[in-house]
Amino acid sequence: MKTYRKPSISKLVAKFDNELKALLMSDLKAIKQAKNQFVNTVNNNGLSAA
Repeated sequence: MKTYRKPSISKLVAKFDNELKALLMSDLKAIKQAKNQFVNTVNNNGLSAA
């Protein structure tokens, strides 16, 4: 008969933290890309970003 061991709480928290960090990093990367694209568009059109 197989025994099932629950993962420890600390392992679950570590996995959650890693998943959250990956999600936040991908969001930050997308925001930076959008910002850079906007700044480049503004600069190319000769508009003021302020």
